[in-house]
Amino acid sequence: MAGKRTYKVTLTDEERDLLHAMLSSGKAAARKLNHARLLLYADEATDGLRRTDQEIAATLGIGTRTVERVRQRFVEEGLESALVPRPRPRGAYKVDPHAEAQIVAIAKSDPPSGRRRWTLRLIADELVTLDRGPVSHEVVRQVLKKRRDSVAGEGVVHPAQV
Repeated sequence: MAGKRTYKVTLTDEERDLLHAMLSSGKAAARKLNHARLLLYADEATDGLRRTDQEIAATLGIGTRTVERVRQRFVEEGLESALVPRPRPRGAYKVDPHAEAQIVAIAKSDPPSGRRRWTLRLIADELVTLDRGPVSHEVVRQVLKKRRDSVAGEGVVHPAQV
């Protein structure tokens, strides 16, 4: 399916001028400008550049699947839809119940020597030393916030203070 294009981008002169004007001003979000470049590279009109998906992806430093999706949105929904990137889904933090229990247990335990309290980053570092893999301090914060009742009133975690 490398050479086959299901969705062919054919820009009108007005659309091409609009994309060139947008790129020359540079006054738009980076992803929107990248999609504009993509459409210009993919243009199969007589004045178009007619690049393959692989060439476009390599030139712009994006995936070929992105090129395919933007082509499809242009053909099915129009220029505006193809230019405006869809919002990326924000994934919730994912920690297994065992790791959650470890975070709470660490937060309730005595802090390391030389420290009065645990910080979010110290707890994250401690999890790494316990071979729980890389865990960000934000994940630690979210777990402790979710399990507030089990750590409430103990003042276990505070911002790092020098």
